[in-house]
Amino acid sequence: MQTEPEVITEHSELMNSTNIERIVTGRDAALVQIEQLIQQLETISQLTAGTGGGNASDWAMKQGHRYDCWLMEKPEKALPVITRNIDRSLWRDLMLKSGMLSLMDAQARTQWYQNLEDCELPTISEANILSTFKQLHQSKADVFERGIINVFKGLSWDYKTNSPCYFGKKIIISNLVTHNRWGYSLTWEYRRDQLADLERMLFLLDGKAIPDNRADISINLMNHIRDIPGKDAYGDSYFSIRYFQKGTAHLTFKRPELVEKINDIIAKHYPDQLPPSTNQRF
Repeated sequence: MQTEPEVITEHSELMNSTNIERIVTGRDAALVQIEQLIQQLETISQLTAGTGGGNASDWAMKQGHRYDCWLMEKPEKALPVITRNIDRSLWRDLMLKSGMLSLMDAQARTQWYQNLEDCELPTISEANILSTFKQLHQSKADVFERGIINVFKGLSWDYKTNSPCYFGKKIIISNLVTHNRWGYSLTWEYRRDQLADLERMLFLLDGKAIPDNRADISINLMNHIRDIPGKDAYGDSYFSIRYFQKGTAHLTFKRPELVEKINDIIAKHYPDQLPPSTNQRF
């Protein structure tokens, strides 16, 4: 039984310490200059206001676009917000470059981005970056496997084809498409994320680079259905998909050896459920 996906080794190195130092140094230097800029704007604003020319909010904003600008606020009010905004962008960029997002399923990625928006991440510093990515590195196998388990648990057990013990050669996904007199269309529900998550797992287990989210299976299937709305079948290197007017889709795996790897992971989490004979699965 394979206990850890080979793909995990692709992200085994922590981020280069020199790059981290450059990021932190640049961020700190920028914040110092921003504070100086706010103070300079305040000084200039007082000068123009004293001569009847109005303050910065009068002459620095476009007509009809007098929106709040943090550079116009006092440093003690503006800098905490500006710092959080910069740190949020830096964490987002660091996460993208680390490759960790590719191991996450849609639910985990949504939670990560929600943490960014809620500012539930530490202040950018060399120690915090190293600590955060060390923790992510140590948990990356769990993150990847949790994504597989979430896809597995998200299947509907109303269909005999979907086994609550393992992935077979075919699964049935409900509510993936809709049908009307003009033909088929792909739904915008969570089933699309589920399908894209499943494809991403297969790419990773196959040792291949994950496609851009603008070219994942949900997008390709949507384009296929849009271009040929009357057709009820789609295929690529991993899947053969047949969809029906009631909204269900029958998905047949083309790479059984990759599904075996997925089932190894499921068996690791549910050791008493997976049948011992692979003949029962394929």
